[in-house]
Amino acid sequence: MIIRSKAPLRLGLAGGGTDVAPFSDMYGGAILNATISMYATAAIQPRKDGKIILNSLDKQQRFEFDSIEKLPVDGQLDLHKGIYNRLIRDYLLKPLSFELTTYVDAPPGSGLGTSSTLVVAILGAFAEWLNLPLGEYDLAYLAYEIERVDLQMAGGKQDQYAATFGGVNFMEFFKDDKVIVNPLRIREKYLDELAHNLVLYHTETSRLSSLIIEEQRKNVMEGNEKSLEAMKKLKEQSVMMKEALLKGELDKIGDILDFGWKFKKNMADGITNPMLDEIYDTAKRNGATGGKVSGAGGGGFMFFYCPGNTRSTVIEALKEFGGQTKRYDFTQKGLRSWTI
Repeated sequence: MIIRSKAPLRLGLAGGGTDVAPFSDMYGGAILNATISMYATAAIQPRKDGKIILNSLDKQQRFEFDSIEKLPVDGQLDLHKGIYNRLIRDYLLKPLSFELTTYVDAPPGSGLGTSSTLVVAILGAFAEWLNLPLGEYDLAYLAYEIERVDLQMAGGKQDQYAATFGGVNFMEFFKDDKVIVNPLRIREKYLDELAHNLVLYHTETSRLSSLIIEEQRKNVMEGNEKSLEAMKKLKEQSVMMKEALLKGELDKIGDILDFGWKFKKNMADGITNPMLDEIYDTAKRNGATGGKVSGAGGGGFMFFYCPGNTRSTVIEALKEFGGQTKRYDFTQKGLRSWTI
């Protein structure tokens, strides 16, 4: 028997960073994101020999343990271990014996929500195997708690919900970890055109998002006016993006992205750097009307809105920086799991 699951990565189109406490607790956050055809996958094979095997194909790491109630969290595949530990604790399960194999279509630090999406995928596989009573909101919140509370990994709340629900969503974040996911019914032709015009570019760099997020949190707690104003503007941006997509006003998307990028850079140091600025300026000189760094910033993926027939011109111009353009489509489904 094999239990499999897959969860989609996401593009944060607007409002990024406003899902991070304490800003979301104090002012309320709002984000518009959309899942894409890149995935985190998990497969569980039950065993009968009293062993636990954790196998990450993309990281090329494999660890074997005796079947115990709590695996050591020591910096090696901690997401895998943290999920197992929490499920044993919460559901009073006896130690399990299994092999867990995972793979993510994008590298860590890419800005597409890889870590949180992987947590959702692994949880989905366990929920399928053990028949756990987890609805969509329950699973997304549990994924958030494992990452942010149990494992003390800095970050926001959007990625877990995006991976679980899938599709294009306008998400609202409130104090006490309350989240409301509002699915948007975008006409298919608008999504097809958006996917064509949004060039997804990997800079071939990565970043440690936790450092940027921690500074962002510090700026909010200290009342840094420049940072707070930036986050409030990004919250406004999410509403602007929602209206443009629902109305099919795609010619506004680039300007809305550009509006957000100007303020996002003020949230914390490290979100941009001279190389990222040069990539952004090059894309705009060659026809893009706006764009942003995906995720917390500092590296990883960037994307640019290229209206009309400017897509190929922008892609050609970006070749000088040594990165890669990634093909994708928007997806409507979130977490899926099944047993073979």
